[in-house]
Parts: sequence; C-alpha cells; structure tokens
Amino acid sequence: MTTRVAFLRAVNLGRRTVPMAGLAKAFEAMGFDGAWTHINSGNVVFEATGPRTALERTIETRLEHEFGFEITTFVRSKAELEKALTIEPFKPAAGDTYFITFLNSTPTAAAARALEALSNPFDTLRVHGRDVHWRMRGTSTDSRLKSKDWAPLVGPLGGTSRNVNMLRKLAAKLHA
Repeated sequence: MTTRVAFLRAVNLGRRTVPMAGLAKAFEAMGFDGAWTHINSGNVVFEATGPRTALERTIETRLEHEFGFEITTFVRSKAELEKALTIEPFKPAAGDTYFITFLNSTPTAAAARALEALSNPFDTLRVHGRDVHWRMRGTSTDSRLKSKDWAPLVGPLGGTSRNVNMLRKLAAKLHA
C-alpha cells in the first residue's frame, strides 16, 4: 500500500458541496484504507495500490455517482507531494501567495513553455513535471490569470491549485 493524496477540483464551491466526513466514507467504500480529509477543500489522504490514472478514474466515477456532479481528481503519492514542496523555484516575498497547481498529465515541452509564458508582473509560473508552481505578488483573488488562459494548454478541467502553506501542513500531518 502506498500513501496517496487525492486533490479534488472545485468542491465546496457554490452548489458543489461535499461533506468531508462523507468523502472519507466514500473513499473507504471504494476499498481504500485509512481515508481522512485535510481542511474543507477536497484533500483526501488514503492508502492504495495501483496506477495513479486508474485511481483517479475510479475516484471520479464513484464520487460523481455519490455526490451527483463531476469531481475531477488529481492523485499524488506522499513522496510526489514531498518532492513538489522541495522544488521551490522562487522565494515568495512578504504578502505573496504561492500555489502549486496539480495537472493530470505532464505538459509537452511546448505547452510547458506556453504556460510559463503566461507569467506577468503579478503572476509567475514554473512547470515541474505534472505540477505548476505559481507565485502571485499579492492575493490569489488579484491574479491576472484566469481559467480561460490555462484551458488551451491543460484542458478545461486540467488542474487544481492548492496553497503551499496548506500543503506544508498536510505534509507535516503525513509525517506525524
């Protein structure tokens, strides 16, 4: 068994409500061991074997049936999450926001260059495998980048973002 983290896209936004206790139970019902959630934004830790893409498809299918709407899922192993947190392609200054956007596949070299070319004086993007490190010079609500900017490069549901501060807390809980 491998410790995995499922990052669920766009849950608990508007009508897309998913109770975290119900989410953990749904993962257990799928046969995954030790499921637990971290904060109320669709982060589920669980134990499983098998290829990542198969896990993602299984989770997406079952959660859509359970909750009544599509829930795009991005699975990372504990080791992959830890590696993503060690990369640190830039040092955010006070007041900056730093996200990692998890993609469902590694972009081509051309797509990675195009993603990084979306950088502007407010937003800086650096692609590392299936992850995009994203620094904002302020809060995320002030970002100049919109979903429509990313969609041609990663697909309309091709990524989900998490604040690095939250990811570090999650990684610390994984070690506890």
